[in-house]
Amino acid sequence: MLKKRKRRNDESYENHERWLVSYADFITLLFAFFIVMYAVSSVNEGKYRILSHSLVSAFKSGHSSNLISAKSSELALAHTPQLKQTDSIKLIDELSSRKAKQQRKMQSMAKNILHALEPLVKDGQVRVMQNSIGITIEINASVLFSPGQAKLAENSSLALRAVAHIIKGHEHGIHVEGHTDNLPIHTENFPSNWELSAARASSVIRLFIENGVEASRLTAIGYGENRPIETNETAEGRRRNRRVAIMILSTDTDKVIEIPAAKFEH
Repeated sequence: MLKKRKRRNDESYENHERWLVSYADFITLLFAFFIVMYAVSSVNEGKYRILSHSLVSAFKSGHSSNLISAKSSELALAHTPQLKQTDSIKLIDELSSRKAKQQRKMQSMAKNILHALEPLVKDGQVRVMQNSIGITIEINASVLFSPGQAKLAENSSLALRAVAHIIKGHEHGIHVEGHTDNLPIHTENFPSNWELSAARASSVIRLFIENGVEASRLTAIGYGENRPIETNETAEGRRRNRRVAIMILSTDTDKVIEIPAAKFEH
C-alpha cells in the first residue's frame, strides 16, 4: 500500500511542474518578437534620416523638381536596405546635382528658341513656355498651313528650321502635337479633324528630320479639336485652338542610376 501511494505522489509532482516548459517557450518567442520589431524600427529610422536629408537638400536648391528626385530616391532606397547611409546620401546628392544641371540646360535652350522666334513671339503667333516637363513651343496654325491643309507653307520653313537647328544637337525626346478647332472637316484627304491634326504634326516632323533631327527622338500626335486652350465660340478662340505644339521633353526624369555592387555591405 505504501508503494502505491508513493507512486501517485510522484506522478502528481511531475504534472505540477510541466507548465514551466510552455512558459519558457512563450518567453523565448516573445523575446524573438521584440528583437524582430527592434530591427524593423532601426531600418525605418535610417530611411527617415535619409529622407530628411533629401528634403533639406531639395529646399536649399530652390527647384521644385528636386523634390521629385528626392522622393524617387527614397523609394529606390526602400528596396535596398543594405545600402550604407553615407552612400545613400551621396547618391541623392548626385541625383539633385544632375537635376539642377538639367534645368539650367533646358533654360538655356528655351532662351535660344525664344531669341530665334522673337519676331513671331512679338506678333503673338508663337508662345514659348517652360515647366517641369520640358519646353513647349506653341505655333499658330496660320503661320504654318493654309486653311484645311497639312502641307507646310513656304514662309513657315524658316521658323521651323531655326528650331531644328537648336534641338538637333541634343538628346531630348520631342512630341509634335497637332490641334484644330471644333469646326468639322470632311475632304478627300481629311475625313475629320483627327486626320488633319495628325497630318500637320507629321509634316513638322518630316521637316525636322530633313534638317538633322534624329527620327528616333520624334513622335507625331494628332488631338483634333479635343484639347482646346480657348473657347470655340469666338473666331479668336478658334484661331488660338488651331495650333501645333512642339514639346521638348526633359531627360533624366525617370532615368535609373545603377548602383555598383561595391556599394553594398556583405
